[in-house]
Amino acid sequence: MDINYSAEELAFRDQVREFLRAELPADIAERVRLGKHLGKDDHQRWQRILNTRGWYAANWPVEFGGTGWSVVQKHIFEEECAAFGAPRLISFGVNMVAPVIIKFGSAEQKAHYLPRILDGSDWWCQGYSEPGAGSDLSSLKTRAVREGDHYVVNGQKTWTTLGQHANWIFCLVRTDPQAQQQRGISFLLIDMASPGISVRPIITLDGEHEVNEVFFDNVRVPVGNLVGEENQGWTCAKYLLTHERTGQAGIGISKAALAHLKQVAAREGRLADPLLRAQIAEVEMQLLAIEVSTLRILAAAQAGGVPGAESSILKIKGSEIRQAISHLLRKVIGPCALPFLEDELAPAFAGAPLHGDYCAGPASQYFNLRKLSIYGGSNEIQKNIISKMILDL
Repeated sequence: MDINYSAEELAFRDQVREFLRAELPADIAERVRLGKHLGKDDHQRWQRILNTRGWYAANWPVEFGGTGWSVVQKHIFEEECAAFGAPRLISFGVNMVAPVIIKFGSAEQKAHYLPRILDGSDWWCQGYSEPGAGSDLSSLKTRAVREGDHYVVNGQKTWTTLGQHANWIFCLVRTDPQAQQQRGISFLLIDMASPGISVRPIITLDGEHEVNEVFFDNVRVPVGNLVGEENQGWTCAKYLLTHERTGQAGIGISKAALAHLKQVAAREGRLADPLLRAQIAEVEMQLLAIEVSTLRILAAAQAGGVPGAESSILKIKGSEIRQAISHLLRKVIGPCALPFLEDELAPAFAGAPLHGDYCAGPASQYFNLRKLSIYGGSNEIQKNIISKMILDL
């Protein structure tokens, strides 16, 4: 199995680099480099640029507007975007609900929703987790009762990332309370403008409004918004989570963060510390190992294989490495890691950064990245999945 890039793949990498140099807005890249919060307009502007080039929906089939890229080309694109400071794509529409619609949706659903995801007409959020049903997702209690040609939905979702921007939410709901937990769940597409929906912000430790609670009070949803068959939503959920977990390895983002850590450590004069050098080297070796593992998995997928436990392995190690890098950055900066100006993190802030050219408020970033080992299924749950799949328990 050859894990080295071919001549064609190297030429594709050069093409991606040329595109990023020419098309990535400098102001957005600068905000990413400084660790500022990005606004909805920043993400939508970058999405429009990618869509104009035909490079937005890398994971879609060509007939629906996808790129036709190989899995290795997708890996190269993501790595180069991270290196150039491009914003990470908001995955809920293009990389999460869209593959489910393509796989399980009706012809009408594909014709309606997919073009609106491509052109940015719709911003999607995810309605999976609930109070008491996070990693144990099959315990969800949000009910959907069919009344004629509508479902009436009641319940609550939590940790809904960027739900304050969304106009659509895809939800797992319980449609048969008498069935076994995983068999009585359905997958619904719900308009966030529907009467009875309310969104309440959850302010996280870093002071950011990133996640929300979403409440459903007798919300009427057309039966035509059901994806797949009633009570078979768990099949959709597993398919979606495989896409989500594989993408959480974040090789490109971690490589960019590691390069940034080295630059800051050198400027702060910390590389003379042998213990710090050893810690950076250990993280770098782990990152190289997961990159090689990722390329091996991609090579197998390109030959027709389907990732199984590998997606959980990548999720675990990818989140641990990213957290380790943020821990070391906070350690290198020391007392200056804690203070930050709230205004400095805002997209519109144009003043000089408090910490020069490294991330504003590394402690804020450190706290935010603690979630990586939890969302998409906690790392503890992933270890159970790996045990069951590999040991056939």
